[in-house]
Amino acid sequence: MRKIVHIDMDAFFASVEQRDFPNYRNQPIAVGGTPQQRGVVATASYEARKFGVRSAMPSRTALQLCPQLIFVPPRFDIYRSVSQQIQGLFFRYTDLVEPLSLDEAYLDVTENRLGIDSATHIARLLRRDIRRETKLTASAGVSCNKFLAKIASGMQKPDGLYVIPPTEAEAFVDELAIEQFFGIGPATANKLMAMGVKTGAELKQQTLETLVAQFGKRGHHFYSIARAIDQRPVKPNRLRKSIGVERSYVKELNSPSTISKALSALADSLQARLEKHGCRGRTLTLKVKYGNYEQVTRSLTLGTAFREQNIVLGLASDLLRMTEVDARPVRLLGLTASNLTQQTDTRTTQQLSLPIDVSVT
Repeated sequence: MRKIVHIDMDAFFASVEQRDFPNYRNQPIAVGGTPQQRGVVATASYEARKFGVRSAMPSRTALQLCPQLIFVPPRFDIYRSVSQQIQGLFFRYTDLVEPLSLDEAYLDVTENRLGIDSATHIARLLRRDIRRETKLTASAGVSCNKFLAKIASGMQKPDGLYVIPPTEAEAFVDELAIEQFFGIGPATANKLMAMGVKTGAELKQQTLETLVAQFGKRGHHFYSIARAIDQRPVKPNRLRKSIGVERSYVKELNSPSTISKALSALADSLQARLEKHGCRGRTLTLKVKYGNYEQVTRSLTLGTAFREQNIVLGLASDLLRMTEVDARPVRLLGLTASNLTQQTDTRTTQQLSLPIDVSVT
């Protein structure tokens, strides 16, 4: 029987900004590009979420929902540094740490460095350590597998701890609304509800053959989690695959309008490829090759899986502003989605916190 802890930082980017800048505290803030920049909300403070502001939302829409919203430019080097500090705390307890992003991770504490029998006690210590050493809050979920721990961490956000004991796991899943299942978003939930499946108990009534016929390979996973079963181990070194598209241009692109049109076409192609493979990505990488063949990349990692063209294009446009395309001709553009998941839909809104990392090469 495994003992799994899932740690999820609360509104990570926004919380770091509110910690570092007192004038942002208790204010509705959104980390990301402004409406004038045609930006996208990366993550919103809980004060902003009360107005319906959510991650991946166009900044223009967010401002309409919350006119007093404060837009804060991201400081990814700071977020990465804080994340490394937090991960260092994880390794005080166990070597089996599987980061999902800068702001969340699975820990297998079945056998841990301190010889503590209770995973719940370890989760309390972790949350205490994070608060003491970073002045930030984290929510934790504790259970016997990754699926249950992930759901548990979102049950009492922010700054919460929720435990699903093994003896209560199946009963918990029975009562869970189908849209609360991690990995089952609106589109899949609607399809299941059309089949008469609204709860975990009703999902459990479906035969494996029916689920595979309706959902392909994912049907096996749905069959297992309906019974509170998830055999996936915590993997410290996860293999990340990618799906990408790129275009070389015979005539160099040298105007904002042509570059914008080319980027939109790439976003369309990437969405089509992701749909074809039944995948969503959590990392978007933009590749730019200038007229002199110099190549640069800009990457953005999100807490929510995506594949919608408008989200891809919005994020790609943000990355494009980190390049020199406004001053140099472009010979090639590429977009790649990585850190893939077989999710058909995004996470529940309570779990959203994105983007979480930017790298520049």
